Amino acid sequence: MDEAEKGAAPVEATLVRSLGVVTGTLLVAGVIIGSGVFKKIVPLAQTGLSEAWILAAWVAAGLLTLGAAFNLAALTTLTKESGGIYEYLRLAFGNPASFLFGWTDFTIIGSASVAALGFIFAQTVNSFLPLPNPLQAWAHLSIGHLVYPFADSGIKLLALCTIGLLTGVNYRGVAAGGTLSNVFTGAKILGLLLLMVVGLLVASPAPAPAALPSPAAAGAGPSLWSAFFSALLSIFWAYDGWVDLSFVTGEMKNPTRDVPRAIIGGVAIAIGVYVLVNYAYLHVLSLAQLAAVGPNEIGAAVVAEAAVGRWGKIGVTALIMVSVFGTLNAVLLSHSRIYFRMAQEQFFFARAAVVHPRYRTPHLALLYTLGWSSLLVVSGTFDLLTDLVIFATFFFYGLVAVAVLKLKQQGRLTGPVRGYPFLQIFLLLFALTLLVNTVVTQPTQSLLGLGLMATSLPFYAYFSRRAKAVSK
Repeated sequence: MDEAEKGAAPVEATLVRSLGVVTGTLLVAGVIIGSGVFKKIVPLAQTGLSEAWILAAWVAAGLLTLGAAFNLAALTTLTKESGGIYEYLRLAFGNPASFLFGWTDFTIIGSASVAALGFIFAQTVNSFLPLPNPLQAWAHLSIGHLVYPFADSGIKLLALCTIGLLTGVNYRGVAAGGTLSNVFTGAKILGLLLLMVVGLLVASPAPAPAALPSPAAAGAGPSLWSAFFSALLSIFWAYDGWVDLSFVTGEMKNPTRDVPRAIIGGVAIAIGVYVLVNYAYLHVLSLAQLAAVGPNEIGAAVVAEAAVGRWGKIGVTALIMVSVFGTLNAVLLSHSRIYFRMAQEQFFFARAAVVHPRYRTPHLALLYTLGWSSLLVVSGTFDLLTDLVIFATFFFYGLVAVAVLKLKQQGRLTGPVRGYPFLQIFLLLFALTLLVNTVVTQPTQSLLGLGLMATSLPFYAYFSRRAKAVSK
């Protein structure tokens, strides 16, 4: 061995850029198309809106989401590193803003979504094959009469196993996780297309949808718009997750070109699928029939059963399992990259920045996600936390709009920005309206969400001191 080899420093493992635009587009579509498209038609039918207004709400929410995607696309030229919104907010406003987002994603947005998806998957399996509850004898034990860790133990154990399995898949390589995401996203889109065909061509149609009335003609302008706004809030949960691709920018082959294309393409796929599927629902059953669906039933399964019988319901239930499983995989793959990037900047637990020397993945960041998400599953409090996801998410969507306005004004965004400045101002005003409405209508959940976000303060102080000590 020569002297050069003896003195060479070991090469630190880095993330591998193996995701292309097709995988990116399907990852976005896979995260968005989860359980919402199967469940939201029932609460929407109960709003009192007509069929046409319900379809208009899906289109409007999709266009708002697409506008937010165009806004985020303007920031993708800033960096090729992983982290997405975390990294963009750091570049625009500094470490405090980016840490607030990253910590909120860890405590609420990302981990609660993983926990909820794991639980929904297990619930769907339980509807197929009832699961035993091995810890039923302790189901009555609680923590403060709020948390019952041993209740529904069979469902919780399957949820934990599912999250653990998919964490293992992503632990062993981003290509494997990306391929799995492609397979499940393709399967769920094909399944939804089949559901559309059955609903539109096979089933006997329900009464024709009413023409879209104006608010004045409806005779209840304020209440109509209030119902429409409530429908939008419900639908936004179904569109949530489109930003996740920006979290894996460091593993895209050509992030500057492919990330905006994939985000916009994935959102466009979701809009088309959602509008057509809901049109099919309304073609098979009337609004009164859909509004009468029980709280423990799934609207899409009821529609399929009405269209083609029991096997249709079984098929849709299986489709929901595939859909939720694929979405859970995509959420695990993407959100762990935020904590990886935070750790790289010394603003998260240091070991989360380690890349596996063989698999080239942020394996310890994945394990942090697994740990906190598992705690949420066991606690059984994630239903409330998922109600907070949209509240927290739109807070940061508004902040991203401000970031684009600031960076464009400073000349740090040199390329064209779609809709500037009107799109950004509109998104900011809409986010503020949604946040105020949520605080007024759901004060307890809003305060809990703000409380969890506030836990970022002591942790930011701790990580800031550590970062300064490391830099000395």
